[in-house]
Amino acid sequence: MICNLCPRKCNAVRTEHGGGGFCQMGTLPVAARVAPHFGEEPCISGTRGSGTVFFSGCTMNCLYCQNYEISTLNKGTVLTVEQLADCYKMLEDAGVHNINLVTADHFAEAVVKSFELYRPRVPVVYNCSGYTSPKTLSMLDGLVDIYLPDFKYSDNATAVALSKAPGYVETASAAIQEMIFQVGTPEFDDEGIMKSGVIVRHLILPAHTKNSIGVIDLVRRLYGNQVYFSLMCQYVPWGEAKGHPKLGRTVTRREFEKVRRELFQSGLEGFTQELSSASAEYIPDWDFV
Repeated sequence: MICNLCPRKCNAVRTEHGGGGFCQMGTLPVAARVAPHFGEEPCISGTRGSGTVFFSGCTMNCLYCQNYEISTLNKGTVLTVEQLADCYKMLEDAGVHNINLVTADHFAEAVVKSFELYRPRVPVVYNCSGYTSPKTLSMLDGLVDIYLPDFKYSDNATAVALSKAPGYVETASAAIQEMIFQVGTPEFDDEGIMKSGVIVRHLILPAHTKNSIGVIDLVRRLYGNQVYFSLMCQYVPWGEAKGHPKLGRTVTRREFEKVRRELFQSGLEGFTQELSSASAEYIPDWDFV
């Protein structure tokens, strides 16, 4: 295929097992972990876990990525579309609340084909970086129930410096608008488990509280209470960030409280992590490598 799935529009040739685009991946999906996951928001993980499929490769290149081994080093196991559909069945049999596709943008066509083979009986969660093409999202209309996009940056210069993602703010803004159009405002079942809607996630970075406050303001102005907001403070230095002058440490209590105060004052509904979540213990084991 000639690939323009992500906002980079590489126009790259991708075969089943390789590609010359930014993600360097072929068209067949590559997964690094398929298992129930209990580290998502309470309304996603619940008591039985979220049935996650962690895909390898990424359309971004965040120098602090905690999934560095699979997002940048591309470790994982190649699956056929049929095997991917079987993963959904296996996770459902384990009793999970939903099927959670993590970083699947560059495999969107394979994901669509997998749902043609098997449509999960539980809600489908699409968990992405926010650096997602609305045109690609339109392929998923009617297939995804819950969107979990990141909104990482409030200015494009920071997005380029830390993630090599030009035009991130405009891209994420348009992508989330498309997500809301598809699935509407958040809805929950009687047990508080999310059935449909959008949760916008933001990870606080050390020495970047201005960026976080800017993101909160953007989400408030653009979407208001059409979305839930999840403020994350689980950052630990990883990958290339370990020796970075600003990113080589965890978030301080003062930084966290400053951003959390802005979130409370914004009126947005949602969730906040505690500082104790900043631990490598929460990084999954990649058992498909």
